[in-house]
Order: sequence, then structure tokens, then C-alpha cells
Amino acid sequence: MDIQKHIFNHLLSIKVIPNASQTKLIEENNQLKLYLSAIPDKNKANIQLLKFFKKEFKLKVEIKSGARSRNKVLRILE
Repeated sequence: MDIQKHIFNHLLSIKVIPNASQTKLIEENNQLKLYLSAIPDKNKANIQLLKFFKKEFKLKVEIKSGARSRNKVLRILE
């Protein structure tokens, strides 16, 4: 999947769905959705989100806003 078209000024908006049966990234209605197998407890889903982008896209990201929300804005660091 090409996520470059969703990145503006090193920012990426994404909707996260934790506690899914598998981890996968989809595009739906021109929005990225990331299904995570981790639960949203003790920051586990956020940690899995950061690891996912590092492994799948070789991108180092941080959560700019939405750390406690399903709708997040990520800042691309590299």
C-alpha cells in the first residue's frame, strides 16, 4: 500500500481499531485504518502502532495527537 498520498507536511492521520483479530492496514473512504491485535490498555496499542510503521514502512513515527483516541495524527520523523 502506498501511504505517501496520505502524508502531508510529515503528518499522517489514521484511525486505529484496537483488539482486532489481526494487524492490518487498509484504506477505506480515502482514510487509513489500522487494525491492531493489541488491546488499548497500558499503551499497548500505541506501542504496536509505532512498531508497525517501523517494520512495514521503515518509518519512525511519533504520536502527535490522539494518544488516547482512535483518531490519531502521526508525525513522520525519518
